[in-house]
Amino acid sequence: MKVGAVVITMGNRPDELRALLDSVAKQDGDPVEVVVVGNGSPVPDVPEGVRTMELPENLGIPGGRNVGIEAFGPGGRDVDILLFLDDDGLLARHDTAELCREAFAADPELGIISFRIADPETGETQRRHVPRLRASDPMRSSRVTTFLGGANAVRTRVFADVGGLPDAFFYAHEETDLAWRALDAGWMIDYRSDMVLYHPTTAPSRHAVYHRMVARNRVWLARRNLPAPLVPVYLGVWLLLTLLRRPSRPALRAWFGGFREGWSTPCGPRRPMRWRTVWRLTRLGRPPVI
Repeated sequence: MKVGAVVITMGNRPDELRALLDSVAKQDGDPVEVVVVGNGSPVPDVPEGVRTMELPENLGIPGGRNVGIEAFGPGGRDVDILLFLDDDGLLARHDTAELCREAFAADPELGIISFRIADPETGETQRRHVPRLRASDPMRSSRVTTFLGGANAVRTRVFADVGGLPDAFFYAHEETDLAWRALDAGWMIDYRSDMVLYHPTTAPSRHAVYHRMVARNRVWLARRNLPAPLVPVYLGVWLLLTLLRRPSRPALRAWFGGFREGWSTPCGPRRPMRWRTVWRLTRLGRPPVI
């Protein structure tokens, strides 16, 4: 199976990007073809053989990754598997690409693999990086209902079936949107603890747009993908959880502003998942109301 990799960068982490690309080049088996997308910025120097694309403006995370997908042909069809890696990450092992080949070859229903993210200094995995509700044991691999955007592998046939990431999201929840569409099309998603991307421990709220985007895109996610009766339940649960976490006043104002924006602006095409997909998500441990 042919493997490619998409890395988007703002050009501000040249040393980390070089280390990541070196770790990709060291993968066992056939070489992984890499495309680095400069998302509204020049691409730093990269090793020979790595393709680069420089976008005139920042298209956001999903927009930048979609450009990277198309660099491998329509829907990425020139390769069988695409890795999506954060530019400040580092593949911890030399066999990750081979493990992906083996996993996809062994399971024809497997569409997406979510890697384990670990801090390079401590080896610890944050709970938010385990894409399931029972996140206390990051070393347990399992079927899941979503995946981590900067540490994953996708069978490119998924894009042919359901399309790419939602460009308009810009940042936050674009992975869950793709995951729900893939699950509705019959694909499965695995979390694999043995496929590791080293990444420094960070807080998602470091991004200035975090609270607004999280709230707006949560509404868009529900409006686009959920059966109508579940939309108010899903958003009501997340509103309650947000209040219980007691964010600061500025954060709460930004969150409610994004929540309103999610209702008042177009969310893209609405394709509600089938009720059997709702049941599949429930059996996998995360009904689409949480």
